[in-house]
Amino acid sequence: MMRWLVLLAASALPVAEASAATPQEDIAASASAAPDYADPASWAAGPSGAGPAGALPEGATPAARDPGVDVFYVHPTTFRSQTLWSQDIADAKANAWVDESVVARQASVFGACCRIWAPRYRAASYKALGDPAYRDAAFAFAYSDVERAFDWFLANVSKGRPFIIAGHSQGAKHVADLLERRIDGTPLRKRMVAAYIIGINLSEGEFGLRYKHVPICDSPAQTGCALQWNAIEAGSDLEPMVSAFEKGFVQKYGDVPGKKPLCINPVTFDRRRPASLSAEAKGAVPGEPGSGPMKPLRAGAVAVNCERGLAVSYLAPGLDLKTMPGGSLHYHDFGLFYADIRANAALRVAAWLKAHR
Repeated sequence: MMRWLVLLAASALPVAEASAATPQEDIAASASAAPDYADPASWAAGPSGAGPAGALPEGATPAARDPGVDVFYVHPTTFRSQTLWSQDIADAKANAWVDESVVARQASVFGACCRIWAPRYRAASYKALGDPAYRDAAFAFAYSDVERAFDWFLANVSKGRPFIIAGHSQGAKHVADLLERRIDGTPLRKRMVAAYIIGINLSEGEFGLRYKHVPICDSPAQTGCALQWNAIEAGSDLEPMVSAFEKGFVQKYGDVPGKKPLCINPVTFDRRRPASLSAEAKGAVPGEPGSGPMKPLRAGAVAVNCERGLAVSYLAPGLDLKTMPGGSLHYHDFGLFYADIRANAALRVAAWLKAHR
């Protein structure tokens, strides 16, 4: 199974024969020092302003002045090392790639609604994702940083303000765990505008089984809820991804109802409208994620239909996007819907503020 699909499905694979040290011990022994979140250097965005998350493609709505709402964003896997289990947040080259390839292109979508806070953390590497014996241990190690960053954020930044939590891929996994362990069933839920948990296997049945109090976002302006999608190019075989996702759900919860992946259409943001026309799409970022400025937004460039729990996407010519094996548009889960997410986050924030003030 491809590395990205292993992450998305989080399936329980056989564990290799243990060495003298456990994976947890190996990872801890080789890891860099834990981030100090009181140090501005431990944040890609936040203490010194939006930083790379202040990037905007031409055609995007302007960034808002402080509206009284924050977003806590967790970046996906970007550390491609085949020798280290975890990213070193003191590695300037690795940080630059995080900032250019994802913080600028994903976290920035929330700039129209919120102050952006994006922690650096000892993310699991490509090496860890490819090793079943170490993958879960590396994720747990990375999550410990994310949770400490969130707690520091709550104590020193948020201080009662409403917030959004958001992440993609590995970052979405950590946000999903954060939602379960630190928000669901606690007073923090009342302050959460929404959770954008994008690009992993989040199944419909987890709401009620895993999340007891946080519902699915059924409508565009709903708050206190969670949403998810996985984009795949139209014409692709959906079976491999759907089967992997459903297998992960069954392994964790049993063969019970709810194993269908959750798909909220990232143009309509309405479960009653799983399909959208290209004319409705507010703006996609053309081209591959990477260094350099984003290309101008293209409106009307993607039609979407949620099929079998996947966001099947019909792309206009000239977007210049590369799919992953199997037709996955994983790297473009945010960029394809950049202006749509930006507008939706602002809508939810406005709804939360209206209801609470």
